[in-house]
Amino acid sequence: MSIRIALDERPEFYTNLDYVQGRIILGLHRSEQVGSIVVKLEGESITALQVPNPYDTESLSQRPLGPMPGPPGSVVSENHKLLYKVQQVFPDEYHSSSSNPYGAFPLQPGEHEFPFKFKVPINNACSDPNAMSKFGGLGGVGGFGSGGGLFGMGGVRVMDGSKQLLLRHVTRTLPPSLTGYPMEAEIRYYIKVTIQRPGFLKENWRYQIGYKFLPIEPPRPARTGQEAFARRPFTFMPRSPAPQSRRKGSFFAKKGDRAETSKSDDTSTPDSPDVATAPSIEMSARLPYPSVLTCNKPVPLRLIAKKLVNCPEQLNLVSFQLDLIGITEVRSHNIYNKKMNRWVIVSNTDLSIPLTAGPDVAVGSELAVPDTLWKDKPLPNTVAPSFVTCNLSRKYELELKLGVCWGKAKSGFISNHPQTIYLPLHFASVEVFSGITPPAELVEAARNHTKPGRVTLNIPPRLPVRVNSSPNSPIQPQNQNQNQGQRPPMPHRPPQDPLYPPQLQPGQTVPPYDDAPPSYDEAVAENLSGPFDGMQSRPAYSGVTNENAPSQMPAEKR
Repeated sequence: MSIRIALDERPEFYTNLDYVQGRIILGLHRSEQVGSIVVKLEGESITALQVPNPYDTESLSQRPLGPMPGPPGSVVSENHKLLYKVQQVFPDEYHSSSSNPYGAFPLQPGEHEFPFKFKVPINNACSDPNAMSKFGGLGGVGGFGSGGGLFGMGGVRVMDGSKQLLLRHVTRTLPPSLTGYPMEAEIRYYIKVTIQRPGFLKENWRYQIGYKFLPIEPPRPARTGQEAFARRPFTFMPRSPAPQSRRKGSFFAKKGDRAETSKSDDTSTPDSPDVATAPSIEMSARLPYPSVLTCNKPVPLRLIAKKLVNCPEQLNLVSFQLDLIGITEVRSHNIYNKKMNRWVIVSNTDLSIPLTAGPDVAVGSELAVPDTLWKDKPLPNTVAPSFVTCNLSRKYELELKLGVCWGKAKSGFISNHPQTIYLPLHFASVEVFSGITPPAELVEAARNHTKPGRVTLNIPPRLPVRVNSSPNSPIQPQNQNQNQGQRPPMPHRPPQDPLYPPQLQPGQTVPPYDDAPPSYDEAVAENLSGPFDGMQSRPAYSGVTNENAPSQMPAEKR
């Protein structure tokens, strides 16, 4: 027996609205009774964090806001099924039309192919209670192959969607594939096939392959011509006056000559014109506002030097470093942790670029540093776009380190030692887009979307409906004389919310029922083709080194 999954026209990575299609190739050496063959398109975000010790003073920042999700030192995990689509490829209509009392169908020796086809959605599925409620159990309880078999169950297990309803979710675009945090966090996508064989001593056959995923970018903001900037002024320390050569005094010199010499020495004070004014400069880094970077593209940076004082001295840029800082926020239940990543985009320490146009330029004049330092340096293909999902999020910062030098070392016994300073410039918030442009119809649908989906990131799990209460019948207040000694009447609940009031976080008085930002309309997306028309090349992305590598999360928590 052999199982293979052959994907048709497999790209380097998949994106939203792509069709994931292929064939399940089953090779049999003998005749087998098969109940059903089910293919699943799945994506999951898994996090696992250790519960801190409440009596440890060093872990104050890692303590959960609410009650402990477990004993101190234990590892608690959270698994969100971001993508879950199921398709039964066998039995087909021909085999289903024949009556089989055993709920299984014979497959003859040889090679059999079963085609499948999925369309990758826009948003994650774990936040949709209707979709999650359709999954769960075996066979007849939301499963497949429930037409017969042993004890009337087909035996194909599907996801228990009720567990997803107990977690906190957020409705957003599917996040990219992400690894690099072993035993702590990962996002993976894969295709799984299950071949059910009825019988006590026969186990089901399973096989899966992974694939990379990179989401399409949201609608880009319109160009406003505005810029976000980070600037820093600096003034160098004044230099001591250079030693002047004076003639030697003679024993036979006149008394007036000695007096003039001493007088000239006394007049060389720091305020005299012989002492050069220390230069002052302001370095400014500018990005288009809103600050958006693109994967595999250079940073749209402008670096400007501004002269602040009237000084003919020349300043040079001697070093330049551009770093991208990624901050990944990991959450597991009510435990949080932050992981920092740094990518060095450009680093050059052997420069001599003038920062002023000349010694006679006016105060306040600006000079743009040539962009040859960074215009040919794209972001590495390991940089994932910014994303927010239920238990993971990624945001970025941009940092520059500029080395500015006053003067240049000269050869000889007497030298002018240069002054070099290093100015840090920091952008606290930048967005990174994937560079995959969505279809024009989808962008238009997102802009005209007047009723966005409700974010449920901070909405706690809901309790089940009361048995003895009707959701549409408000409680009528009764006469106080008749209810003396009894509990006061309960307040009126809104008819659209028949459940108990949700649980609140410590110190919270009102549940945060905020609306999510406008997202893509799934109904419109179902009728659209993918963002790639066959002529557009896909950018490189290596967020997950090997999509078929085994999971690095705790085995007992997967």
